[in-house]
Amino acid sequence: MRGLSRGLVLTLVLTLVAAVGGTWIGARYIYDQRHQPSLHEFVHEELKLTVDQRARLEVLEQDFAVRRRAREAELRAANAELARAIQARHEYSPEVKAAVERFHDAMGALQEETILHVLAMRSVLTPEQAAQFDQRIGEALTEQAP
Repeated sequence: MRGLSRGLVLTLVLTLVAAVGGTWIGARYIYDQRHQPSLHEFVHEELKLTVDQRARLEVLEQDFAVRRRAREAELRAANAELARAIQARHEYSPEVKAAVERFHDAMGALQEETILHVLAMRSVLTPEQAAQFDQRIGEALTEQAP
């Protein structure tokens, strides 16, 4: 009986290890097949940038990071305002409506900042790089995988 219990436990442990290993390997395979590089990865790793282009893009990215953080802070503030307005009356009150509009304005401003940044990045690229960039942007905006 004792040997059977050890054998059963060993079988269960090996089965668990095999299942976890198989799941991990499968997940990595699927991820590797579906993972499309971010725009940042695409630009920096696939467009073969010159040293000058890298330096110019770094300046643009640092500037955008500051503006993006400010816009994201506005989104968080608008969300907090919305939460307070909902908690105050538990109905779609004028305060809730105003908070929703504030959130939409902040979201729109972030989207506009992002589009301006993307266009600024494009201006640093050669015509050949810009064509690849444009295709990648079109795929991203229409959710089409390459």
